Amino acid sequence: MDLSNLRPAEGSVKSNNKRVGRGEGSGKGGTATRGHKGAKSRSGYSKKIGFEGGQMPLQRRVPKFGFNNRNRKVYQGINLDTLQSLVDEGRIKDTVDMDVLVENGLAGRNELVKILGRGELKAKLKISVHKFTASAKEAIEAAGGEVVTL
Repeated sequence: MDLSNLRPAEGSVKSNNKRVGRGEGSGKGGTATRGHKGAKSRSGYSKKIGFEGGQMPLQRRVPKFGFNNRNRKVYQGINLDTLQSLVDEGRIKDTVDMDVLVENGLAGRNELVKILGRGELKAKLKISVHKFTASAKEAIEAAGGEVVTL
């Protein structure tokens, strides 16, 4: 092997490219296969996202509706039956606070938490979170537990 017989690897070079805009004699000069006039024939053309050829685009045809309250407070709900299952597994002893909930993956560090009343609670727990439903509060106190609102 020497410099006179070096060739690129099979399939690595594609030479079937259409050479456009190289003069009339090539057969692909003049408009260079872009047709005549219009935005698509110009260099630097790029279609805007959602452009429908001048027709009113879908995102502008569909009416806007609704309202997003910037001051809305979103609570992560945790049911009593979830807490009871954690007690049964031995992952919760007697107090439930934000650290315990984050540790067990029930809430994020910066989330607001609300205890909901689904299921029943047999364990005596001291629970301190941001909010409680009335039924949850009742059930916790009936089981001999304590409710602390943060």
